[in-house]
Parts: sequence; C-alpha cells; structure tokens
Amino acid sequence: KEPEVPGAASREVLAQRLNVLAYWLYLITAMVVAMVVIGGLTRLTNSGLSMVEWRPLTGWLPPLSELDWALVFHKYKTSPEYREINVGMSLLEFKGIFWLEYFHRLWGRIIGLVFVIPFIIFAACGWISWHLGLRLLGLLILGGLQGALGWYMVQSGLIDIPHVSHFRLAAHLLLAIFILGFILWL
Repeated sequence: KEPEVPGAASREVLAQRLNVLAYWLYLITAMVVAMVVIGGLTRLTNSGLSMVEWRPLTGWLPPLSELDWALVFHKYKTSPEYREINVGMSLLEFKGIFWLEYFHRLWGRIIGLVFVIPFIIFAACGWISWHLGLRLLGLLILGGLQGALGWYMVQSGLIDIPHVSHFRLAAHLLLAIFILGFILWL
C-alpha cells in the first residue's frame, strides 16, 4: 500500500476545479468568436440597423404577433436606412434583415447568462480566488460595455445617415478582440 501524501487529494480536487473553470472560459471564448462572426454577417447583410430600439433587459423576445411586427416595422420606417435605402420594403423583407440583428443581440445576452450564472455558482462554492474574481468581474463589466458600445454604434446610423460610424464600428470590434485576449489570458 502506497503512503498517502498530505494534501494530495486536495491538490487533485483543486486541479479538477481549475479544469472546470478553464473549460468554462474556453466555452465563453468560443461564444465570443461566434459573436464576432455573427456581427460580421450582420454588417455584411446590412441588417444592423433593422432594430431601432435598445432594450437590454426586455429585448429577449422577438415580435410575437402581427401587431408587434407592424409596430417594429413602423419604427424602422422612421429610420434613415428605410427612408434612403429600403423605402418600399415589405414586412416580409424587413423580417429577413431583422432576424440576423435580433440573433446577434440575443447571442450577446446568452453569452452574458453563460458567464454570469456559472460565475455566481463558482464564487458561492469558493472555487474562485479573490484575484481571479476581480478579473472575472472586470470581464463582466467589459461585456456589458461591449453591449452598450454596440448600441452607441447603431445609434450613429439612426440619426441622419443610414450608416454606422466607422470609428464606432472599429471601437466595437477592437473591444471584442480585447475581450477575447483577456479571456484567453485568464
């Protein structure tokens, strides 16, 4: 029988916990990479200005009734993009550009949940050190800022011209790349 090494079991448990935390962060990384791709597709298909409101807490559900769709479409008709580029667009055509932007925003919310719920559980179970907890909290703040920066970018295309500011677009992408690097560093 081999002699027991003091603390060997606790080191093994700690290693398992660190692996779970690493896999969780890898999952978040993959989700952020997917978000960048979805954002790029949104940009390439000119779908990004189809949602003219930002409802970070209540925007989970898409329009569910014909009345809801008519209201969302009516709001879009007040935008420069509709007036200058898509005038005469049908509701069916509008739905085509709406869904990609909706999914882009929904995916951001899902990333937030996949981050926050395990973070709370891991912290409550004592799996996260004080230093790592502060860094993860910083990451959470950056994620929230990314959503706000995305809306700030979209707003630039809803006022006078039917295009987002290239500076705001670049800032939105650069922050996403920074977030990716920060997650991988953690």
